[in-house]
Amino acid sequence: MMMNIWMIIMVMFILGNMIFVSKHKHLLIVLLSLEFIVLSIFFFFMMYLNFISNDMYMLMIFLLFSVCEGALGLSILVSMIRTHGNDYFQSFSML
Repeated sequence: MMMNIWMIIMVMFILGNMIFVSKHKHLLIVLLSLEFIVLSIFFFFMMYLNFISNDMYMLMIFLLFSVCEGALGLSILVSMIRTHGNDYFQSFSML
């Protein structure tokens, strides 16, 4: 049973990375794939800490940074849509 959960988490991580690498036309899809990767890392971290019977305070710190990353990504998306009118990576310069 535990091996199935570990395999599901690894498949989630690999699929998130595949989406991140292949679908980079829209910023929203990139942000969603990053959140999917963070979610799979969170599940992995939770299972690992549960396995070694350690405290779960590190999960709260990880969730704190994940929420900050999501809020920063959404603010960049809103700012980009306000200035350029779309979320295409081709419509603005990275520099």
